[in-house]
Amino acid sequence: MAKRYIKKWIPKPHDLKNYQSLGMLGDLLHNPNLWHLNRRSVSTAFFVGILVAFMPTLGQMIIAAAAAIVLRCNLPVSVALVWISNPLTMPPIYYGCYRLGVLIVGAPEVIIDWSAGPTVFVEQLHHIFWPLIAGCTVAGIFFATLGYFFVRVFWRLHVIRAWNKRQSSRENKED
Repeated sequence: MAKRYIKKWIPKPHDLKNYQSLGMLGDLLHNPNLWHLNRRSVSTAFFVGILVAFMPTLGQMIIAAAAAIVLRCNLPVSVALVWISNPLTMPPIYYGCYRLGVLIVGAPEVIIDWSAGPTVFVEQLHHIFWPLIAGCTVAGIFFATLGYFFVRVFWRLHVIRAWNKRQSSRENKED
């Protein structure tokens, strides 16, 4: 069930091979181990994808794909999960990370007057950079670890439930 559910939502290998941004990975995408759906591969892919999603950087898909190749986890799941941080969710995610970073670093919170335009943000970037990086790192590690263990536990419970169901159906056939 878990495997079928994930297969329904992840892109197919030939789809990812056609992405121009992933073209630099070349033949590495042809490794069949990057496409396996098992508990270790998917849980590690959740860790990678969520961690990279919290990075305030460009090229998150490329970073997630490279990490999936290095860690030999499921590539489509790790690449798909970076879309947790999309244009709609980035402002609240990064603002929350910034506020967390202010608490961690102990820096004063900078209030940006957005009515003055985006140039004010660029001028204030040096004040918000380290709190943002610290908050994104801590939040990314926390939520990535949470996702990793959630998948491990969910997958294990699903396998146990399926096994028990098969056992009870075998017992019912014997009666």
